Parts: sequence; structure tokens; C-alpha cells
Amino acid sequence: MIIDFHTHCFTDELASSAIPVLAQKANIPAFANGTVSALKESMKKYNITFSVVLNIATKPSQTETINNWAAEIQKDSIIAFGSIHPKYKNWENELMRIKGLGLKGIKFHPEYQAFYVDDEAMYPIYEKAFELGLIVVFHAGVDLGYKPPVHCTPDRLDKLVRNFKGGTLVAAHMGGFRYWDDVEKYLVGKDIYFDTSFCLGYMTKEQKQRIIQSHGYKKIVFGSDSPWKNQGEEVQRIKALCLEKDAEEAILYNNAAELLKL
Repeated sequence: MIIDFHTHCFTDELASSAIPVLAQKANIPAFANGTVSALKESMKKYNITFSVVLNIATKPSQTETINNWAAEIQKDSIIAFGSIHPKYKNWENELMRIKGLGLKGIKFHPEYQAFYVDDEAMYPIYEKAFELGLIVVFHAGVDLGYKPPVHCTPDRLDKLVRNFKGGTLVAAHMGGFRYWDDVEKYLVGKDIYFDTSFCLGYMTKEQKQRIIQSHGYKKIVFGSDSPWKNQGEEVQRIKALCLEKDAEEAILYNNAAELLKL
């Protein structure tokens, strides 16, 4: 069994316009059309048991609508996360509503949402999310569609790990896309999960294996970043690492299943 902890979808109406724009901005191809139905087709083709759809409110006004849609699509093999925009004023009630909707976590994208991950103005939001038992996922490191400065770097994430003990943090892209040396310096061995989304084809095999070994395979969850990567190819990248059976099964399914309480 396989859980893809990092995917993205749009409404059918929005996908046809959003995917080409995002692909052009980041200069990357899309491997699916960005709809929930396309994700389900991919899951069936590549034997993915569950996919976590990570939603992002890029404007404060989108927050409630996105969370409603997340609750709407969460069924069967789809597990959807909500989102809070940093400038959304009613964040405390919305976090409680997210919990009430049955969503298991929230996603922040510090580039799309234009905030530094360690900005102390965000701390009350994080604290409430963790109090509610929500998983908090961050886009970490470079986003190919954005110029510097990078808003979520390993040293900034390290501040959160030290300030929010006991909360479930997940840093996407193996702790920070194109910041993997800093991941090894600041985050490896700390109480934070990494997902493997998008980055496996950019890292050396040696660094991938070293981070998994040093950080501990029980703190790594598989993610593809579909539609920006092919789910089947990303599964094969994990298998190509030739990990011990227990480690491979943990990364592909067991760790995420435990986080999601499946």
C-alpha cells in the first residue's frame, strides 16, 4: 500500500486555467490536468491507496471557500488538508471549523502567501493548530516560480521545531528544496517530518540516503507533488534507493498512516 502525502488539485472549472499558468511560471510540465478525477485515475494506474490533497489559500478571501472545497472532496481515497491565509483575521474560528470538518491538517506556502515561516506573528496560529491536533505542512525551500528571498529555509524551520515541541510539523521537499545541505545542518534528527515531493530527481542518491539514515526513516513520508510529478515515477525513485524493506514500507505507507490515524 502507498500513501502520497503531497498532491494538489483544483476545481474542474479552475484547473484548466490554473495549471498552464503555474506550469509556465515555474517552467515545469504538468503530468495531469489538476482535477480530482485525474488524480484518482493516476492513483488507480500506480496503485496509490490514499492521496493527501494540499490546498493553499493565496488570498485571505479564499480561506473559507478552499476549506469548504477540501471537505467536499475528502472521501474514499482522498484526504484533503485545509489552509489558513496569514492575513485572514478570523483564523482561530476557522481552525476550529477545519477541525470540525474532519480535515486532518493545514498547508502553508510561505512563497505564495508572502510570509516568513518564523515570523512570530504566526505563532498564535501555529499554537492553535497544534492544540487542535492538526498536522501543519510547509512548502520548504525554493519554489521554482518565485525569485529570492526564500521564506521557508531550514534555519527558520529549526526555530519552529524548538518553539513548538509536540506539534506535528512536515517540511515538504525533503526539508527544503535546494537547501539540502542546510537541512542536514539544521533539521536532521529533529522532531520534524520531511516529505519526498518533487525533490528526488534533483538530489544525489548519496544525499537522499544520508538524510534518510541520519534523520531516521520513521520521520520521512512519501510525496509526489502531483500533478507536477508523475506518481508512478516518484514511487520508483523511492524503490531505487534500495532501502531495507521496513524503511521502504514506512516511507511509502506506514509513517503517513500513523500521522493520519488511518
